[in-house]
Amino acid sequence: QVLLVESGGGLVQAGGSLRLSCVASGSIFSISAMGWFRQAPGKQRELVAGITTDGSTNYAASVKGRFAISRDNAKNTVYLRMNGLKSEDTAVYYCSAESLRENYWGQGTQVTVSS
Repeated sequence: QVLLVESGGGLVQAGGSLRLSCVASGSIFSISAMGWFRQAPGKQRELVAGITTDGSTNYAASVKGRFAISRDNAKNTVYLRMNGLKSEDTAVYYCSAESLRENYWGQGTQVTVSS
């Protein structure tokens, strides 16, 4: 089992920045990839950014160039740095961990961007 705990969400003005953090605990050696998803009202959950064990990253087109995913393996933590935030980025952001057997999810953290 993997437990994911997120932090860093909040209210920010358009153009501002936030950094989300996700700390993983439990069977962390089973994790092959981690990522951030988001779900806005009336929309499906979408992948925002992902990072694999070899350090490869990928981003949704809507956030590429503005967001950056990174990890600190020693701290079992993944980050999402969000710059140039737009009102369209308003959503609940979820941390996810992928293993061979199962995907795990954090509780979600609200990001609200005011215009």
